[in-house]
Amino acid sequence: MKPKILLVNPPIHDFTAYDFWLKPYGLLEVAGHLRGKADFKLFDYLDRTRMDENVCRSDKWGRGKFLSEEISKPSAFSEIQRRYHRFGLKREMFRNFLAGNVPFDFALVQTVMTCWYPGVKEVIDDIREFSPGTKIILGGVYATLCTAHAESLGPDLTVRGAGLAPLWKLVGVEPDMKQPALWQGYWQLKTGIIRLSDGCPFNCTYCSVPEIYTKFTPRPLEQCIREYELLVSKGVSDVAFYDDALLFQAEKCLISFLNHITGKRNDINFHTPNAMNARFLTPELASLMVKCGVKSFYIGFESISDEWQTKTGGKVGREELAEAVHNIKAAGARLEDTFAYIIAGHPDCDIQQLEESMVFAHKLGIKIMLSEFSPVPGTPDGEKCRKISDLDEPLNHNKTAFTIRALGEDKIQRLKLLCKTLNKATT
Repeated sequence: MKPKILLVNPPIHDFTAYDFWLKPYGLLEVAGHLRGKADFKLFDYLDRTRMDENVCRSDKWGRGKFLSEEISKPSAFSEIQRRYHRFGLKREMFRNFLAGNVPFDFALVQTVMTCWYPGVKEVIDDIREFSPGTKIILGGVYATLCTAHAESLGPDLTVRGAGLAPLWKLVGVEPDMKQPALWQGYWQLKTGIIRLSDGCPFNCTYCSVPEIYTKFTPRPLEQCIREYELLVSKGVSDVAFYDDALLFQAEKCLISFLNHITGKRNDINFHTPNAMNARFLTPELASLMVKCGVKSFYIGFESISDEWQTKTGGKVGREELAEAVHNIKAAGARLEDTFAYIIAGHPDCDIQQLEESMVFAHKLGIKIMLSEFSPVPGTPDGEKCRKISDLDEPLNHNKTAFTIRALGEDKIQRLKLLCKTLNKATT
């Protein structure tokens, strides 16, 4: 008999949350490897197709607000003068779902941000109440970076990084690693995710990716194409690339993928939210991306300061950003849909030249995404933050709280106002 497996994407407890093409891709990918060998039920607390469209209206690219309710702040945030919310479907819906579907043999739960663990605890508590015999398996970034803390929530197995052998052993099913993610778990799907590679060849001192993937690895093209065709069959209109280094070894990954889909279907909008490296955005690649339907370009800039760039990994300089923007514009993309990420609240912000960085990006004709810094324990820059926050408590990795503590409320508000003013002038 096939095992009965529950898949859960938990609610978010945070000051802010927004559906920026957010899907539990790792969870769906693991389930996909067991396609046909297990019976699945998916409960995605963040599935906006199940939320009131008048409250959670989508923008032109499928992004939008989540259903939310204000809740009490944890004591760790007692001095943060912001409202705290629970984002996602009502807990009662999940409890009713469990009541009508238990028992499950296994439950797979994942979350992305370490500070979102209260939602994970909520899910585990409910599964234990309604299906006490279920083996709960917890994976994802939180489980990888804060393993001991994750284990304290009571899962039967905590999976670190991409090492899935313990999971396959517990479930007792041999996986088919060539299978695409289990997008069939959704009744309705408007946006999706695709990954052409795993990991990143760079070692930025603030990034968690090296903690999860030991090296950069292209995925087989055939598997990526199957994933794309599955998303198309589900009727999605917007697909986000979730690669951590989308443009690296582009001839093996992105170019091969785009060449394969050229002319097959031109009504899919592609997006690049995971900070592309401007260094690799050549005229030819920009032209191919625009031709194949890439509508929004997000570039990791972070700082105009050469000193800051050198200290953090030297990912991209101002000349490379300017050249990439020129290539995007020449390819026919809308600069109004091109963004430069700039970190706010980094521990070396004294040399970062934040305002100058924002003005420089604005003068190129693109918009700015002010990215509040979330300290990642174990990384060089994350460890610098221990003098500001107790990083052994994952709530203190929260980007809103940490940035306020690092820069102060007044400076944060000035930066946000400058960002809003510059972006308004770009539109």
